[in-house]
Amino acid sequence: MKNKILNFISLNNGEEEQKKVIDNIKSNVSFRGANLWILACAIVIASIGLNVNSTAVVIGAMLISPLMWPIVGAWLALSIYDFELLKRSGKNLFIATIVSLIVATVYFYLSPFKEAQSELLARTSPNIYDVLIAFFGGLVGVIAITRVEKGNPIPGVAIATALMPPLCTAWYALSMGNFSYFFGAIYLYSINCFFICISTFFILKYLKYEPLEELNQKFEKQIKYGISILILIMIIPSFYLANRLLQENKYNQKLEQFINIELINKGHTIIYKRTNFNKSPKVIELAFLNKKFNETETEFLNQQLSEYNIDNTVIEIKQDTKDLKGEILNEIGIQNKKFTEKDLLINNLQTELNEYKVSNTEILKEIAILFPEMSNVSMGKHQINTNTDSSKLVTIFLYQTDNTINLDTNKIEKWLSQKLQTEDIELVKNNKVKESQDIQEILDSEAE
Repeated sequence: MKNKILNFISLNNGEEEQKKVIDNIKSNVSFRGANLWILACAIVIASIGLNVNSTAVVIGAMLISPLMWPIVGAWLALSIYDFELLKRSGKNLFIATIVSLIVATVYFYLSPFKEAQSELLARTSPNIYDVLIAFFGGLVGVIAITRVEKGNPIPGVAIATALMPPLCTAWYALSMGNFSYFFGAIYLYSINCFFICISTFFILKYLKYEPLEELNQKFEKQIKYGISILILIMIIPSFYLANRLLQENKYNQKLEQFINIELINKGHTIIYKRTNFNKSPKVIELAFLNKKFNETETEFLNQQLSEYNIDNTVIEIKQDTKDLKGEILNEIGIQNKKFTEKDLLINNLQTELNEYKVSNTEILKEIAILFPEMSNVSMGKHQINTNTDSSKLVTIFLYQTDNTINLDTNKIEKWLSQKLQTEDIELVKNNKVKESQDIQEILDSEAE
């Protein structure tokens, strides 16, 4: 039974001849002629995709890039102690890096679009998850390379273990003088290269690829120690960055909770918000549509931050400043359009109006058919203060009915809840309208 299980999961099933695998990798290691031109074109395509924020274009560049082969070749060489192949792979990887530097730098220098887009920014903050993607993606890649039937995993590996985008991002950052982005992108590129190599090394050792020459045990131990040290060097910063990302997400969740409960739910419309994480203490800049806070109110808001476990943070409320308009427009990305303060005010008022608008007007027609005992039905949303600290929107239905009719309001409310997908519904009998109609009838009869 044990042998059957081991045979079922064995990588030796369907394995290609070792010599053919080695020859295949060696033939793709060099960047000469066609490979060099394909690499240059892939760099341009990746740079354009990052520049115009097109995910599809970036994926296309990753699919056609031959950058993975010298990385696999380097660790194949280390696995079988082929130091000539190791030297050649390292040389070609260096050539690929220099070519990418020249092509990407020229492109970004000539491009009129200098702003960093989300596709580009995504390659500047690597963490432990990028390590896992590179390692397991590399495993899939080397397993596929060592099979008789290669199948279709290689394109997926090229996309998952993205090598080209972080390299182009690094040269973009260098051309813009942004060293924070540069080091983040280079670190991501290094992670992908190194852990593809590690997975290649492990699989080839598992498959017992024969070394070209026998090395003494001391040298073999030095190689293993060197690999272990490099793994630690590469992986420790990724844990730190992952923890920082986790803490930042928790901080943002607590901040959103604070803003929703203490400001938005109390009727204060925020038209501008920006958080500066790089300052100590952190600074939250807010601006409101029509509310002006005095010093006492601002101080009270800052004191409330501790109740939400938001430490080392200060709220700055921007009001009555000449630069506020420009900052708001810059934040929402329309600083180059001819928007005025009036347009901004109309936009925010429209947003508030939509909160109170009931779009399902067809429901009134259905009420008239299903519940004919209800007349003069009108509907709308109304803000109700549930307590001193918060409020909620309730859909109110005003109606008239004959006092002799016993109306099943519970049934109607359940039906309305199902139709409107909300539990916040109230039926209100409108007696005042009936009284005014009775008075009008009396006045009309006296006039006659």
